[in-house]
Amino acid sequence: MSNSSPSVPHERASRIREVVQSESLQHGARLVAAPLRFVGFWAAVALPFLYVPLLFGGLEGSETLAFGVLLAANALALVVGHGHAQ
Repeated sequence: MSNSSPSVPHERASRIREVVQSESLQHGARLVAAPLRFVGFWAAVALPFLYVPLLFGGLEGSETLAFGVLLAANALALVVGHGHAQ
């Protein structure tokens, strides 16, 4: 028993699409992405230096977990920092 027309959801969807595609939102995303790429790039460079003490002493018990977490963090940093200074 609603009097609303069926085009209202379509209008809302097109308005949401306009906001998402707006230039200011894209500019904001670029402003956030640049520092994240910078940090990701340099983290990907620095994290392998933390492997050396773990591997030098051998991996036992919790050190294996720490090495796995470090490896996953390095992979994430590689993905995030991939586009830095291209």
